[in-house]
Amino acid sequence: MSLAVLSSQALCGVQALPVRVEVHVGQGLPAFHLVGLPDAGVRESRERVRSAIISSGFEFPAGRITANLAPADLPKESGRFDLPIALGILLASGQLQPDPPGSAPDLEGYVFAGELSLTGAVVAVGAPLAIALAVARRGQGAKLIMPPGCAEQAAMVPGLTVLAAGTLAQAAGHFSGLASLPVSVAREAPASAPAAFACLSDVRGQALARRALEVAAAGGHSLLMAGPPGTGKSMLAHRLPGLLPPLSTEQTLEVAALSGLGGAAQSYSAIPPFRAPHHSASLAALVGGGSHPRPGEITLAHRGVLFLDELPEFRRHVLEALREPLETGCVTIARASRSLTFPAAFQLVAAMNPCPCGWLGHARMDCRCMPDQVKKYRGRISGPLLDRMDLHIALPAADTEWMDSPKGEASVPVRERVLRCREIQMQRQAGVNAMLGPAGIERHCRLRSDAMQLLKQAVSRWHWSARAIHRILRVARTVADMQGRTDIDAANVAEAIQYRQPWG
Repeated sequence: MSLAVLSSQALCGVQALPVRVEVHVGQGLPAFHLVGLPDAGVRESRERVRSAIISSGFEFPAGRITANLAPADLPKESGRFDLPIALGILLASGQLQPDPPGSAPDLEGYVFAGELSLTGAVVAVGAPLAIALAVARRGQGAKLIMPPGCAEQAAMVPGLTVLAAGTLAQAAGHFSGLASLPVSVAREAPASAPAAFACLSDVRGQALARRALEVAAAGGHSLLMAGPPGTGKSMLAHRLPGLLPPLSTEQTLEVAALSGLGGAAQSYSAIPPFRAPHHSASLAALVGGGSHPRPGEITLAHRGVLFLDELPEFRRHVLEALREPLETGCVTIARASRSLTFPAAFQLVAAMNPCPCGWLGHARMDCRCMPDQVKKYRGRISGPLLDRMDLHIALPAADTEWMDSPKGEASVPVRERVLRCREIQMQRQAGVNAMLGPAGIERHCRLRSDAMQLLKQAVSRWHWSARAIHRILRVARTVADMQGRTDIDAANVAEAIQYRQPWG
């Protein structure tokens, strides 16, 4: 045959889209053309494929070779198309002799992804889980051929057959009937025992902050902590993942796939991700972007926690970009040619000082900041962003008595209470309270008469927006769930109101 057609995958944001690799070998002056909107990395595959074919003991055709990556309007990047292009050349030039002779190799249902070295070895490609998830969604018995290391990760996707090809010769031998490629076995997932987390018992004192952290974990709420240096803000934030329930199998695969898209080492763990970017992070680093858009920190924190320490030190336009993801759970990056949507259902935890020097309100340290400086410092965080955060708490400065205090409650019993509270929410509304919409609030957050009266008094005093009222109702619903109550009373609303007053 002079024409071969194989299947591969192109990554477009978090989506892996099917690509049809068409290879034609015809008569004419020797030439090797790649078409189909390839980038520089794909165009360079011509030299890799040529050397890999020769090194594997095959003959590179002395004719006019055209490789088309369809659809033509979809940009192609990376070297994952090397393997299907090389196999296409061998098939089109008649160098693969299937059994029985004269029959065409059966390529139905096979998807190829692998970069070739000059020696003919198939080396790792990026984001194998994202590719595997896309192939698995096709169904119909699809088979994925990848390098051995990537194949072990891709095999974690249920219902997908993944074959490991270590070299181009092995892949060619599979379709020639010489030796079948081995079926890859999934790596064993590491356990997510609570002991693997930093324990909440390390935090002594700060009863209000510990309670707020438990409420945030139980309902998936965002949390802002303000207080002088050394009051335990960062310690509390780093202990939040130890209070959260483990990810489901589907969620674990999703988080691992996103981690691979971000360029990090692929990890498969049921532990919710925890991301803590430095305050010098750019807009693209936090939200995502680039010429070939890649996920940012908010997407890498999907299904987990995003911790922003020293919140006012982040650039204003970077913080403002968090508004929409906090509401919608996703972020859309628009470019001239296309728009990509990344998931971003993260739980935001932020920490800040009460003033630039940090000592405002401290009992023993003197604040050196002028009122205008304090106002300007706090003004770096806009009202609309503060309005979107569920819990606002102020941490008092610790005194010397904390050294003699006993250890606080450990993470394990707190986590058990959080799990019970989450189970109540899942059975009632199939989601956490923090994600309740207006209709869900109307249905599940009905207040008793005394609670409604208290809320109206608070709104009259502090002039909260409708969004802030909805967030108070969600927090009150979580507090009531923690007590096992079906209704919301005045005490639940009072505690929720308490968590909206960080400055006293």
